[in-house]
Amino acid sequence: MRAVVQRVSRARVTVADRVVGDIDEPGLCVLVGVTHDDTEADAERLADKVWHLRIMADERSASDLGAPLLVVSQFTLYADTRKGRRPSWQAAAPRPVSEPLVDAFVAALRAGGARVETGEFGAMMAVALVNDGPVTLVLDTTSWST
Repeated sequence: MRAVVQRVSRARVTVADRVVGDIDEPGLCVLVGVTHDDTEADAERLADKVWHLRIMADERSASDLGAPLLVVSQFTLYADTRKGRRPSWQAAAPRPVSEPLVDAFVAALRAGGARVETGEFGAMMAVALVNDGPVTLVLDTTSWST
């Protein structure tokens, strides 16, 4: 699994002019992508890492502060742009694989005590945020040792 984690002062996601997720205080906006061989264990490990990353003010984590998270599914995180000008999406897992794993990621965050807002899986979403810092990190579970 792959995530782009942004420290934000606020963030919102809308679908067809309808707000589906909104945080209006300092927290994290997390874009999450899934590839074919990801597992529920990857989702849980990624959630734990995001929730406990010490990237908030004064080197504290979202869990330390009880900061909210806005989680948005993002299959384009697995784009392959090495060849030509048209990205390939072959590495992105199809919906039957990815949707349950994004749900597992959100469930793991909530089980850890996080307040989580979400986008709408598979929808055309507009994500608006104010990046704080700016702080933006890319996490990839395939690069972690067990």
